[in-house]
Amino acid sequence: MQILSVLLTSIILLGCQSVPEVWGHQEDVLFDQGFVGFENIVIETEKDIFELNDEAKAFAKSAVKGILKPEEQISALVHHVFSRSDLNLLYRADANTVASQTFQNKAANCLSMSIMTYALAKELGFDVRFQDIEIPEYWTMREGQSLLNRHINLQIIPRKKNRIHFHFVTRGYEVDFDAQATRQHFPKTLLKRRQVVAMFHNNNGADALIKKDYVKAYAYFRTAIMQSPDLSSALANLGYLYRLTGHYQFSENAYLQAIKKDKTNLSAWRNLSHLYRYMGLDQKAQEIVNRVADKRAGNPFFHINLGDIAFEKQQLQKALSHYQRALQLDRSYHEVYFGLGKTYFELGNIQRSQHYLKLAKKKSRTRAEQATYQGKLNLLSSLQSG
Repeated sequence: MQILSVLLTSIILLGCQSVPEVWGHQEDVLFDQGFVGFENIVIETEKDIFELNDEAKAFAKSAVKGILKPEEQISALVHHVFSRSDLNLLYRADANTVASQTFQNKAANCLSMSIMTYALAKELGFDVRFQDIEIPEYWTMREGQSLLNRHINLQIIPRKKNRIHFHFVTRGYEVDFDAQATRQHFPKTLLKRRQVVAMFHNNNGADALIKKDYVKAYAYFRTAIMQSPDLSSALANLGYLYRLTGHYQFSENAYLQAIKKDKTNLSAWRNLSHLYRYMGLDQKAQEIVNRVADKRAGNPFFHINLGDIAFEKQQLQKALSHYQRALQLDRSYHEVYFGLGKTYFELGNIQRSQHYLKLAKKKSRTRAEQATYQGKLNLLSSLQSG
C-alpha cells in the first residue's frame, strides 16, 4: 500500500467541470468559535519535527565513517536507515512522529520516515528535496473510516564541491519507502519544506478526527492550512470535520476551497456530494457522484476499496466482482489478490483462496507482508489437514 502522507478523507471526487464560486480568503474556511480550546492544543513546531537528538546525529556520522565519496556516503546512510527499521511498521497510518521519535521507534509511516531521513542527510551536509508522487487514489480502512493515502519520497543530492571531491551530479539519490511507487514511474513534483510540515500536521489532525477528538483535529487542520494554504487535502479534511460537527456552510466552503486548489481532488468532490445529501440537495449530489464514478472507473484501487466495503457487509459476490475488475485493470498489487483470497475463503472455496493468497505473497513488497500471507496460508493448510 502507499503510505507516506496518510491523509484522511471520507470519500472524494472530481469532475472536469467548472469549479463553483468560492469565498476568497483562507480565513473564510476557519471557524475558531466552533472549537473552544483549540488554542490550548500543543502543536509541534517545524524545529520539533526535524530536530535530531544526539544519538541520531551520532548514527548519521557513524554510517558514513571512513567513506570519502559523497555518493557512497548517501548509499551507506540509506542502507543504515533501512537496516535498523522494521519495515512492517512503515505502513502504520497512525505512526506519525517527529524525526527524533521516529529514530527511537525505528519505524513510522512513510512521511515520518522521510522526515527523519531528510534530517539525517541534512545533518551530514547534503542537499535534500522532498518529492510528491502522484499515485492513483488509494484508500485504506481504519476504525471505520476510509483514508486516502498520498505518497512522498526524497532526493538526496551530493555536494557539488567539497574539500576533496568535485561533483557534477544533479539527479541525486532517490530514497523511497515504497518501492512499488518508484517502479511505476508516477509523475513527481518538488515539495517545499513548509508543505511537508503541513502534511505532518494534517496527518495528526486525521488521527485526532478518527478518535473523535474534534477540537484537537481542528487545531491541527488549522495549523496545516495556515502553514500551506494550498494543501487541498487539509482543506477537504477540515470540510469533513465541519460536516461531522454540523457546520454545513463552513463544510461546503472548505470543500470548494479544496477543489479550487486542486480540481482533480476526487475525494473533495465526493465528500461534497455527501454534504449535499445531508443538506437535502440530492440532485446536486447525484450529479457529482456520476462524474466521480466515471473518473474513478479505471483506477484499480477504487475497485479494491469498493470490494473491501462490500466484503465488510458480507456482500461476497459484489466484493468478488470488484476485486476481479481491479485485477483486470492491474495485476501487480498484492492487495487485490488478498481481496480475492479472503472472499473465496468466506465462500468456502479453500483451493481458490490458497491460490490467490500465494499470489498475494508473491506480489508483496516486504518480508513482513510475506510473513503475514504465509501465516494465512499455514492456517488454511491446517484447516485442510484437520
